[in-house]
Amino acid sequence: MSEAWTTAHIPDQHGRVAVVTGANTGLGFETAKALAERGASVVLAVRDIEKGERAAARMSGEVTVQALDLTSLDSVRAAARALRCRYDRLDLLINNAGVMYTPKRKTADGFEMQFGTNHLGHFALTGLLLDLMLPVSGSRVVTVSSTGHRIRAAIHFDDLQWERSYGRAGAYGQSKLANLMFTYELQRRLASHGTTVAVAAHPGLSSTELVRNSPAAVRLPLTWLAPLITQTAAMGALPTLRAATDPAVLGGQYYGPGGRLQIKGHPQLVTSSAQSYETAVQQRLWAVSEDLTGVTFPVARSQQNPSPSGPAIAS
Repeated sequence: MSEAWTTAHIPDQHGRVAVVTGANTGLGFETAKALAERGASVVLAVRDIEKGERAAARMSGEVTVQALDLTSLDSVRAAARALRCRYDRLDLLINNAGVMYTPKRKTADGFEMQFGTNHLGHFALTGLLLDLMLPVSGSRVVTVSSTGHRIRAAIHFDDLQWERSYGRAGAYGQSKLANLMFTYELQRRLASHGTTVAVAAHPGLSSTELVRNSPAAVRLPLTWLAPLITQTAAMGALPTLRAATDPAVLGGQYYGPGGRLQIKGHPQLVTSSAQSYETAVQQRLWAVSEDLTGVTFPVARSQQNPSPSGPAIAS
């Protein structure tokens, strides 16, 4: 597709069920709104029910709200149970919610806040809902990463919870790198099923509330320069929406803005950092994540295949 991809390209979504985490504001709100407008039954999975209800009231179509606090595995399990009682199938799970550059804090389960929220919470939620997706042809798990996965990022297996020292940017980078590694490893495990695929996306530099925890030295310049270097949340949601709905999307792909440095622009197929494709690290992270969350997936173990160099980008 040579023309710029927009919400006008979203196919009809009637009959499909989509769960979007963190959908009461920003990228999640725009993602959920667009899916509902195209006919999907959309669940806003949010920590604050009142904010979720207010967001739902601003959307057209069939939109409901489900309590979900990704900082608590008890809440993740409760949300999964509630969704399983309500639905017998799930077409889209969009792992969108996230925190960025938070001060050093822990989740209810003792995990570093960014790693626990952005990666482990979504890892657990996906594992607990995946069997609702496996029988559904064309179902997708879309996980939102960030260009931050390239910044001071590594999976620190010797100190995943940043107990020895803490850096906001490094912890965020680790969580966003984990999002990508989770997607690629999940796709490897899903490949033999032939129904569900795992895809990743990133919003570029979008004007949302995510930067509210950034140090003033970062937050203030972004605020001043926002009109020049950022795009709207609606534009930032397009890579996620394309990953979720474009019929041409393949499992294991990564979508982001097509402009310079992937900062803004219409969504295109992009590549992630070289380390994000390291199969052995992906598989080790998977095993650690299962141990930490107590969640195992209803898909086969992946094979020890050589690490891919990344997907080719169509011209």
